[in-house]
Amino acid sequence: MSLLPFFQWCYQTPIGGAIRDSTWLFPLIEAFHLVGLGLTVGAVLIVDLRLLGVGLSRQPVTQLSAATEPWMLGSLALMFVSGTALFLSEAIKCYYSFPFWVKMTTLLLALLFTFTVRRRLTRMSRASERSLLGRFTALTSLTLWFGVAWGGRWIGFS
Repeated sequence: MSLLPFFQWCYQTPIGGAIRDSTWLFPLIEAFHLVGLGLTVGAVLIVDLRLLGVGLSRQPVTQLSAATEPWMLGSLALMFVSGTALFLSEAIKCYYSFPFWVKMTTLLLALLFTFTVRRRLTRMSRASERSLLGRFTALTSLTLWFGVAWGGRWIGFS
């Protein structure tokens, strides 16, 4: 089953057409998308660097994770809305773009990992701090989220 008809339908939506026809809409939406990415990566970095034993050593991982979660959820919502709009404006290009599929795959893996394995570990009291499992979790998380960012930048240059 091909997804091409769905991508063609997305491309033909009024929202996609309006973004394509505008001089400023795409860059404006892209700017919001990048702000969302920056906030997401910032929230991830704070907790993952703590899991690696780098910085904020006086604060427990559980406290940092709880404090950054609203920022992560808000920035993910911003990226979802802005990313959907950007996608609608160039859905056909995305269908044929290998970097788009890399980004979507790493995004799915990053979200699954973040809200299952990483969340479970960061909610454990003191068990995750400076442990081998905590460091491995942080490295995996950082790799996945930087893969999402790298895939997104690669789309722009392909």
